[in-house]
Amino acid sequence: MSLNRRDLIKGTTAGLLAAPQLSARAGTLAAPDMQRIAIEEAFVTQAIADEWQKFIAAGSPGEPGFQKMGESILADSPGTRAIHERLINLGADRIQYMDDCGIDKQVISLTSPGVQVFEDRLATELAADANDQLAAAVKKYPSRFAGLAAVAPQEPGEAAKELHRASSSLGLRGLIINSHTGGRYLDDRKYWPILEAAASLNMPIYLHPRAPGQGMVEPYLDYGLYFAGWGFAAETSLHALRLIMSGTFEELPSLKIILGHMGEGIPLHLERIDNRYLLQVKIGAVKPLKKLPSEYFKENFYITTSGFVQQSALQLCREEVGINRILFAADYPYESVEDAVQFIDSANLSDAERKRVYQENAASLLRLT
Repeated sequence: MSLNRRDLIKGTTAGLLAAPQLSARAGTLAAPDMQRIAIEEAFVTQAIADEWQKFIAAGSPGEPGFQKMGESILADSPGTRAIHERLINLGADRIQYMDDCGIDKQVISLTSPGVQVFEDRLATELAADANDQLAAAVKKYPSRFAGLAAVAPQEPGEAAKELHRASSSLGLRGLIINSHTGGRYLDDRKYWPILEAAASLNMPIYLHPRAPGQGMVEPYLDYGLYFAGWGFAAETSLHALRLIMSGTFEELPSLKIILGHMGEGIPLHLERIDNRYLLQVKIGAVKPLKKLPSEYFKENFYITTSGFVQQSALQLCREEVGINRILFAADYPYESVEDAVQFIDSANLSDAERKRVYQENAASLLRLT
């Protein structure tokens, strides 16, 4: 059963119940010398989902974008209930769907916005519980699942401690940050303990989108622009560029960031970003960095294919950031996994490049076995 945003747009659950339409190579696991590893694959705990509904019922204070999601993708309907069932499941049903679509391993992480809309203590407790549940699933199915830890940036010191626990005790391989927290970004020195812990533990940060924060969301609320089609990428690309322009990678050169959705559009703009940065340095508008912004992007960032089945976008990213920086992701259960597999299977890549995208880049970055 293929269940994703495109199906919801069609406004019918009939299509959601149909068997997956698989590519020639999908429907079986990859060849013995190659695995399909999908690294932006979502889950949620029932406790977090319940707290979301309470938060939405209270009007989502300080989170107008999330309130809009409460009226759409999080509203109660047959389609959204089916998505929720897929998010909750960390067992046989998820694995069966992976088998049906030819996915060897999912790298699972807490879906957006995770715990980042909650008050501090609740967020910290829910993140730890989510990590425990995810780690238990990974332990039960080690050949099929790996995981990224969730933390509550609201309490940076506690978040750093949780990241140490996730690495040393739970075996999780990175962390998920669902972009801003209350409109604040990771370049804020408040969050330095999280960045230092991630760098020291060799835990890449998957910087995942969510609706823009209260300070920028107003023009996005009309016409659905706050959502994944535009607002998510606009908000998360801003977050990534703030990390670059703040000099974060000069202080933490080993810090690694993963961006989904073909780098949230940044690869297309790298030349212009450099060009305008140099102008601003020349006129004294910004402090100079030791390297060009594009160099930090190419050295400290990885990108995934999540949500894209556009060959021209893949080729542009291949040219701009290199094949060794591109990882496969299907964005389960929000996008069509079958389409994602067919996209890479049919891409104009050599067999060696395809293996880099499907398996080797993720295995190296996340230390997967």
